[in-house]
Amino acid sequence: MFSNPISELSASIPPIAMQWYVIAMFILVAVGTILDMLHKRSAEYFFENAKKAQKSAKRTLSGGEKTSLAVQTVASEVLTSSEFKNTRRRISHLFTMYGLIVFIVSTAVLVFGYPTEADAGIWPFLWHLGALALAFGGYWFWFAIRVDVASEGVKWYNFNGRGDLFIVGLISTATFALLWSWTMGAGWVNWLFFVLFVASATELFGSVYWSKFAHMFFKPAAAYQKKCIKADGSRENLPEDYDLTDPAVQKRFPDIPEYMGTNPPNMGLGINREPPRHY
Repeated sequence: MFSNPISELSASIPPIAMQWYVIAMFILVAVGTILDMLHKRSAEYFFENAKKAQKSAKRTLSGGEKTSLAVQTVASEVLTSSEFKNTRRRISHLFTMYGLIVFIVSTAVLVFGYPTEADAGIWPFLWHLGALALAFGGYWFWFAIRVDVASEGVKWYNFNGRGDLFIVGLISTATFALLWSWTMGAGWVNWLFFVLFVASATELFGSVYWSKFAHMFFKPAAAYQKKCIKADGSRENLPEDYDLTDPAVQKRFPDIPEYMGTNPPNMGLGINREPPRHY
């Protein structure tokens, strides 16, 4: 846990080669994300939707209000993933997200800062901790939380093509990274795990175009826009929430008292009647 696996690898592979590989992975993520946005036209939709909302806004948000909404978005949707209503799904996501972040950052620090030094401070520990958290959250999701496995009776070993590229890449990268580190000095077994680790990482970052990885960059912006739309009253051109017992509302919509009476009954929880466990 405290030994630097990169320094031991530098005895066989030049640090410059490892550094160029990390740079190549960052380029693949950037290119894949841009291509995904162009293909799905998500950025175009985002800006067009923002313009439509601005036209129907009932008031203009001040700079302070926008800043406050941005802080709320970061604290809620980004840092704590509050959009997940299923507690297990939320905890699994947080383990996976923070594990991935810590693993990537510590990898970059070790490769560029301590490629040949066995003593790299706390970074080797963070590298192993990130990989463990990533594996824990990923395996928990794969075996128990995936909706098709948890609710639709699909076997855990069924691979859903492009839909599972991201999670499989995450799990395999973390797993083989740990196995590679823990088998240092084991000869061909250690090299086998290293090759599988590199192959998994390449698949993870190289398949951004087909995976949900790019979605992570767009989601905070969409969440922020949703808060702004709610605050300025535009409501995405949706009707307001009415009190059906209000005489003014019933006068405006005469179908309500005609078909539901002057005191409409509570229609129940609707979609919230049961936990979100289905497609």
